[in-house]
This record gives sequence, C-alpha cells and structure tokens, in this order.
Amino acid sequence: MDLKEKLLSSFMAFEERVDVNTSLHDIRTEAIKNFEAKGFPTKKEEAWKYTSLNAVLKNDFSVFPKQENALNYADVKKYFLHQIDTYKLVFIDGVFSSFLSSTTHDGLDVCLMSSALTKPKYKEVIDTYFNKIANTDETLTSLNTAFAVEGAFINIPKSKVADKPVEIMYLSTGNEAALMVQPRNLIIVGENAQVQIIERHQSLNENPVLTNSVTEIFAQEYSNVDYYKVQNDVLTATLVDNTYIAQKGHSDASVHTFSFGGNITRNNLNFYHQGERIESTLKGITIIGDKQLVDHYTLVRHAEPNCESHQNYKGIFDGNSTGVFNGKIYVEKEAQKTDAFQQNNNILMSEKATINAKPQLEIFADDVKCSHGCTIGQLDDDAMFYMQSRGIPAKEAKALLMYAFTNEVIESIRIPELKQRITKLIATKLGVNIGFDL
Repeated sequence: MDLKEKLLSSFMAFEERVDVNTSLHDIRTEAIKNFEAKGFPTKKEEAWKYTSLNAVLKNDFSVFPKQENALNYADVKKYFLHQIDTYKLVFIDGVFSSFLSSTTHDGLDVCLMSSALTKPKYKEVIDTYFNKIANTDETLTSLNTAFAVEGAFINIPKSKVADKPVEIMYLSTGNEAALMVQPRNLIIVGENAQVQIIERHQSLNENPVLTNSVTEIFAQEYSNVDYYKVQNDVLTATLVDNTYIAQKGHSDASVHTFSFGGNITRNNLNFYHQGERIESTLKGITIIGDKQLVDHYTLVRHAEPNCESHQNYKGIFDGNSTGVFNGKIYVEKEAQKTDAFQQNNNILMSEKATINAKPQLEIFADDVKCSHGCTIGQLDDDAMFYMQSRGIPAKEAKALLMYAFTNEVIESIRIPELKQRITKLIATKLGVNIGFDL
C-alpha cells in the first residue's frame, strides 16, 4: 500500500476518533476528496517543476505515532532560544507536550489547535478563520486540512503586545521507523496588536520524517507580525511548509526563513492584501550542500492601493545541492501606488550545484513601482585575492565574503538573541569553528 492509499484508508478511522462539529466535518471531507483526486504533486505541475517527492514517498511512513513519547528538557534545550524567556508550544511526534511547553495567561491565547477545534468558546473564531485563506486547490494543503487536529493556536487580542516571543517547536523522536506529521497552526493578531513567533521542526535521530505543515496568519488593522522559520533539520527530514497570511489595512507582517538543513525543504509563502497602507516583508537565507534541495515558492497579491512588499532571498549552494526560487508579485488593477520589490541572489560554490530561479511580475495597474532581479554567480576572485593579500587565509576569506553576502538579511532580525543564534549558525555552516552547539 503506497502512502496515498494509506492516508485515504486512514481518513474514516481518523474522523471517528476526533471530536468535530458538522462544519469541520464538511471541510475535512471536501479536503480529502481534493487530495484523492489530485494526489501528491509531481514535476508535471509548473509549480513543482524542479522538485520531486517520489524518493521520499517510497518510505513506509506511519501516519499516526503508535505511542506517546516523553523527552527531558535538558536533551532538547539547545534547540530553543534559551537565552531569553519565551512562551513555548512543543509537540513530540505530533503530540502536544505539556511538560516542555509554557503557555499564556492574562488575555493571551497561546494554546492548542485541538482545544480551539473542539471547545465551544472557540467556535466563533474557528468558524471565522479556520481554512479561510489556505489554498483549497493545493493538494498538500488539502491533505493537511483533512487530518488537521493539532498544532499551535495563537490569538492576540486587540491592542495587546505579546510580552515575549512565542516558540513553536515540533520534535521528532525517531521512535517510529518513518513518520509523517501534519501540524496545523492558526494565528490571529488583533487590531493594533503585536507578536513575535519562532518556528522550528527538529528530528532527534536519522529516521525519515515527512512534515506537511499549514499555517494561517490573520493580521488585523495596525497589527505587527514578526515570524521566523528556522530550518536546520537532519538530512533524512523532508519539510513542506505552507504559510498563508492575510493582512488588513496598515498592518506590517514579515517572515524570515532560514533554510540550512533537511533533505527536501519546500516553502510555500503566500501574502494577501486586504486593505491599504500594508507592508509585507519576505526574506530568507539558504545555505546547503550534499544533495539537499530547498525550494522557495512565494506569492504576494496586491489588491488595494498604497501598499508595499519587499522580498530578499540569498542562497549559497555547495556539493550537489539544488535551489529553487519561484517568486510572484501579482498587482490587481485597483492596487495603484503599489511599491513591490523582489530580489534573489545566489552563489554557486560547486560546479555540480544548481539554482533554478523564476521571478515573476503580473501587473494590471498603471501607477506602480515594481521591480525584480535575480543573480547567479560565484565568489569574486578579486575580492578573494585582496583579502588573502592582507594576510587572511583562503578559508576564512571565503567565509567572510559569504557572510557579508547574507548580512543584509541577518541585520533585519528584530530579536537580538535570535540574530546571535542565526549568525553563529551561519558561521558554522560556512566552516568557521566557533564552538557553539546548534
């Protein structure tokens, strides 16, 4: 039985064991029908032209963990931003760990999707927001929706500023020979509210893990959402991350994606503008080698006047690695005075490394300022010669040049402790020994 058949045969049993209301049942049923009709994406689809999941799908994944697993904080402390206090939502093999988590009080809702989906007090919120901006035609998003039961639920009320960052951590123990998990996150940031969120998926051994994650974020008027994705998993882990963000007028939402580890990493990042004076920021750094693949697929849909979006993705590719950047800016005819910028710069460190880049603009308004650009090259020989002539060894000179290449993105990190963590992680990836455990 292949994975698609296993998922379809498991769906009815799954629905029987979760407490759901009628509307959610209908949503799940439509979602599983879409997945059944389309199956897993293939390279025949334009959006997946350079990324194949075939090798991954040959694993005999367990769809549900067979047992609950416990971990000691000391064993996983290094994966958290332990230098500062944070709210923590921790999941072990897809199951919430109350022992490792630290949820909120005093008017902030930082809790579980399973609670939000089943408790009457959250029914209005779920009816208003759940599955409202996720792409119902996207087959992996549909698969996640069909099995959605656990993940992070964050609701920041009007005019509330989260007093500390929220960490969402998905840990895989490897107790299963191969495991598929499908976390579902719902984040609502109220009018004039603010929150910072850090998300990480981490395997604790080499057993294959396939994560199919969906996150819906709703940024209300004058709100501020600062989101960071740290992707530094083991080489047997595959991540498909689908993130959908709806912004109301005068809101500011930024997503930074740091892709360093994993086997295949696919990031689908979608911004939808639903008001004026919106700012959207999409930035990322990819540093990979071996046979790793990182695929960034971005969409910013400008639908209202006087909005801005800024994209800046940096990639460094070594070994037999492959990078993909497919970025699309869509400007509807009503979206006059749009200011949209997209930049993708890549360095190939090996003759066998590959980058496939496709920046796109679709503009239907006539009073806009839109630009996009893409560069693919190698390190500057003149710069290397200059640094070596000043006594800097070749290895350190190369690392310094690559760090300088990524620094523009690093400098925009707004959490100082996370900036330090990412800086040291990048230095480690570039081959500079700094003695820091990440």
